[in-house]
Amino acid sequence: MQKKFRRAAILGGVLLLVAAAGLSILYWASQQVPSFYAEVVAVDPVEQRRASDEMLQRSTALVNDVRREGRWEMLVTAEQINGWLAVDLVENHPDALPETFRDPRVAIEPDTLTVACRFRQRATTSVLTLTLEPYLSEPNCLAIRIRGARAGLLPVPLAGLLDRVTKAADRMDVQLKWHDEEGDPVATITIPPPDDEDDRRVQIDTLRLSDGKIYIAGTTSRRER
Repeated sequence: MQKKFRRAAILGGVLLLVAAAGLSILYWASQQVPSFYAEVVAVDPVEQRRASDEMLQRSTALVNDVRREGRWEMLVTAEQINGWLAVDLVENHPDALPETFRDPRVAIEPDTLTVACRFRQRATTSVLTLTLEPYLSEPNCLAIRIRGARAGLLPVPLAGLLDRVTKAADRMDVQLKWHDEEGDPVATITIPPPDDEDDRRVQIDTLRLSDGKIYIAGTTSRRER
């Protein structure tokens, strides 16, 4: 009996050690930070503000171009987007993101956009990474296919995340719909017309992602009466 008890105690101790090691590994995996994210959040604040100003200048130029009839285009870099996320988003749009998401940054590759941010859930904080494929399903209709989500190195169930995105879109009055594409969730966003009363017809017909850059183009014309 004593021998059996000793064996059971040893087995129980081993299982506890294995469980503790497993939890430690899971925690370690959840705390890993993508290399691109570690680099972009450490960019000098002066450089972030310069890039943010460039992003705002290009956005202002785009708005002015869209108001005129004819072809227009805009090319922005990941550096400019990340500068805007680090500076202008924080200073002028502090309530744009839910409290659980902070310090978003992006990386741009051909046809793929990687978005990462600090994600707080209960007592832990990790870096949440989304792999996205944005494209125009039709003019003025932006589709974003979610290829995967991770907290550190661990895959994240998408249901709760998609619910947060839907609530954020409702809060910002964004027209958002979901559908499934080969098992991946796809968000479809209808881009609204200009917020004025003239007869302009704005059509976004080109969206391309290359290394570190996003190119957008379209046409502004007068509506037919």
